[in-house]
Amino acid sequence: METKKNEENDVLRERFELAMERIGEIAGEATVPEIYQPYFRRTAGFILTMEGLYGEIRNGHTENYTLKEWQTLNRSLYLDILPEHYAKSFANPDYALKELGETHSKLLCFLYTELRTMIVSAFEQRLEEIVVLAELFIEVYNAFEGEELPSYREIQQILYWFKSDYSELFLMERLTQQLDPDCDFARKILMESDLSDLRYLYKYGEYISDNEVKMAEYINQLPEETVARMANVYSEGLRLYFIQSRKELSRKKTVNVRFVIGFERMIRKAVENFRAMGLEPVIYRAASGVRAVGYCGGIPNKQYAYDHRADEALFLDGNYNERRLGVMRTAYEKNKKLAAEFAGPACQEVFGGKPFAPADKESACHFSERQQKLVLEYQNELTQIRNRYINGEETGFTVICFPTPEVGDRFPEIFREVIRINTLDYQKYQKIQQTIIDTLDQGVKVRVLGRGENHTDITVALHELKDPSRETIFENCVADCNIPVGEVFTSPKLAGTNGVLEVTETFLAGLYYKKLRLVFQDGMVTEYHCSNFESEEKNQEYLKETIMNHHKSLPLGEFAIGTNTTAYAVSEKYGIGDQLPVLIAEKMGPHFAVGDTCYSWEEDCPIYNPDGKEVIARENEVSLLRKEDVSKAYFGCHTDITVPYKELGAVRVIKADGSEVSILENGRFVLPGTEELNEPL
Repeated sequence: METKKNEENDVLRERFELAMERIGEIAGEATVPEIYQPYFRRTAGFILTMEGLYGEIRNGHTENYTLKEWQTLNRSLYLDILPEHYAKSFANPDYALKELGETHSKLLCFLYTELRTMIVSAFEQRLEEIVVLAELFIEVYNAFEGEELPSYREIQQILYWFKSDYSELFLMERLTQQLDPDCDFARKILMESDLSDLRYLYKYGEYISDNEVKMAEYINQLPEETVARMANVYSEGLRLYFIQSRKELSRKKTVNVRFVIGFERMIRKAVENFRAMGLEPVIYRAASGVRAVGYCGGIPNKQYAYDHRADEALFLDGNYNERRLGVMRTAYEKNKKLAAEFAGPACQEVFGGKPFAPADKESACHFSERQQKLVLEYQNELTQIRNRYINGEETGFTVICFPTPEVGDRFPEIFREVIRINTLDYQKYQKIQQTIIDTLDQGVKVRVLGRGENHTDITVALHELKDPSRETIFENCVADCNIPVGEVFTSPKLAGTNGVLEVTETFLAGLYYKKLRLVFQDGMVTEYHCSNFESEEKNQEYLKETIMNHHKSLPLGEFAIGTNTTAYAVSEKYGIGDQLPVLIAEKMGPHFAVGDTCYSWEEDCPIYNPDGKEVIARENEVSLLRKEDVSKAYFGCHTDITVPYKELGAVRVIKADGSEVSILENGRFVLPGTEELNEPL
């Protein structure tokens, strides 16, 4: 076996050397039409840089780099896609169209972007990935050397078969990294580095801006007890979730630790806490995108990520879907023991900086209607595969968020305030929220009204209780996992849920929305509007892709009342409302989630409140379809939209006899027993 492995490595090394030799020639020759020469020369130069980087790391030379050398290297790797240089980058669809022409611009722009994944492969020393990408570049280049220009179809097929043929290499590796604690590239950096030596930041291979450097410096100077407090509330969230949900944590052996580079001192302490629970960390890199899932550094250019969000439109078809799903079935089967031992994710997120309002470029790739359906079919089937191996009824999660220096000049003050928000006395909130739930349980509907420029007027239908002494409609969320504390939520009945939901502006999953308006009829979205773009067509496309997740309609999957007035007061004091993540913003007023319920794929798993009552509102008329046709029951999305207190007119419980009980009026809690929530306001 060892001999065979050595032979395979020798063959791979030979392929690597041959590919780099040919690419070295390409960088200096002119055998393709003149219009394409700058593209291929620049791209060849990047690949040769990756060859050098791979060798530097392999030979250990980077261990002796100074901080300045690491910073220079990091900037050079991402320089081409930084906002100040992106206008003339072949990764920019507009520039590619201008320089390369309409026929090949999208294909070559995608190739250029795909080759940038070599950065990660070089840092993690995954030679095979570098080799196959280099060979792909050569194959495309060869096609342009002919007497006639290659057709769109010819280049498209080269890319299609590359993505299809090598899906096993890339997808298998990705899943293994998500489950196997022996994949320790990032963990070694996290747990073994001298965190006072900031060179460690650059060893991941992620983009590191001043924001990540300042964050690490700030965390490093915090008192040990403060760091421990941050880590403890984060790690305890997962343990408390298992206790609250009556799930058995002792059967689990791993936890996926997701974090933002710069927070290593806190995350290292959290890893120690998880190990004390019997959980070994699994740490994998986030894929490129506006919203990171995994560990990540800074985002070099959000517009770059947005431009390439639908690159798969170049080759997505039914056969490609089936190929990937087949690989994922094999991958999960191969890793089924690890999957069964997986406890769930522990997510540390950040916020700060100006809201991102993307430009939707015609030159970028867009999914056709048929492809949108294929995307949804793939997501649905992949979720079913995942759930067969990672049973949602046996796993949990925890998530917490902190500001970064990009939040503004008063960052240290805001950071201290967020620590306070994340560690509020959950027992106090539990008692007050139970008062709210006791009132909600008496109702058949809840009416929510906006005020001022917010024209929200929506009535939410509630499930019926058969035994109020043992059952409840709303879950009492007390920051066991969803940190910070501060909401009660339910899955509404769809029939009878009608009206209009509005927010003047909001910030969801890294994207900005202006004058967002959704109309519901019997719990389903029938209209959606925003004012991000001058063109209503552009606004519709933006919402269909982001909030509607390519669906024609979505159900109201959740209704909640946020109670964290402390967070709201901090938001108003420092003027950071437009920067807050959903995790905190959803606790600052009533919120509505379109898409799946909070209990998707776990509807049959009993959930109990601290008072011992079972939360019975875990499904709606759509999710109930899982018992007949699971493909009709889920949408693969859940987007929370909050009406902030300053835009809130009222939240009133409507009883069966038509009488009403007010919980909030004009942005203030008026229900007896909740007055204490108004103190921060």
